[in-house]
Amino acid sequence: MEGLPIIALVTGGSRGIGRTIALTLAKDGFDIFFTYRSRPEAAEETVKEIRAAGREAKAFCVDSSDAEQVAAFFADQIRGKAVLAVLVNNAGITRDGLILRMKDEDFNAVLDTNLRGAFYFLREASKIMAKQRRGSIINISSVVGLMGNAGQVNYAAAKAGLIGMTKSAAKELGSRSVTVNAVAPGFIETDMTAALADDVKARYAAAIPLGRLGSAQDVADAVSFLASPKASYITGQVISVNGGLYC
Repeated sequence: MEGLPIIALVTGGSRGIGRTIALTLAKDGFDIFFTYRSRPEAAEETVKEIRAAGREAKAFCVDSSDAEQVAAFFADQIRGKAVLAVLVNNAGITRDGLILRMKDEDFNAVLDTNLRGAFYFLREASKIMAKQRRGSIINISSVVGLMGNAGQVNYAAAKAGLIGMTKSAAKELGSRSVTVNAVAPGFIETDMTAALADDVKARYAAAIPLGRLGSAQDVADAVSFLASPKASYITGQVISVNGGLYC
């Protein structure tokens, strides 16, 4: 392993919260591998920005919901070619709708990407990290996984499942000095929330004790901490980044 690059792998790292996490971990000194499923131009822009900051970056088009693709990616690009220090399971989609009208395919699509996809990456990363006896895995859950949300039964189920997966994996991998934690963001300023009307965002902010929506950087800073030596004795935990929305 001597001479191999020390990398952080971020799923769904081409834009939004994932992109900010990738950039922050690059500033922490990691080379960055990240996956994406669409908008290759956004992935290339993220690669350029990380390289401009002085770290190496590579983007890979990988369907997180495809177990064979994920296994092949690890075999071809990581195993024996890099030291996997950090995995951030961030890739996710939404297919919102009320229970009475939610289609099977919309429920399954969210579970396939947000939960099963995270498991596929967790499984492959665990094989590497357990052998090297070090590593940090951070799963991006959500406040919705803790408190639920009308119209998001599928998303809430997936994000709650991630929490159970986190705690179970922490118990399995702790003896190998691998930490597994989750970060649960609340209402975060993203492309999606930017499209909301000002009065809607004001109502959201009014429900938050700190009085504002969070930023992608707020989430990335929590990930940065959990990936650092300062968090070496923290595992199996859920760090809520929500301004006090769910205390």
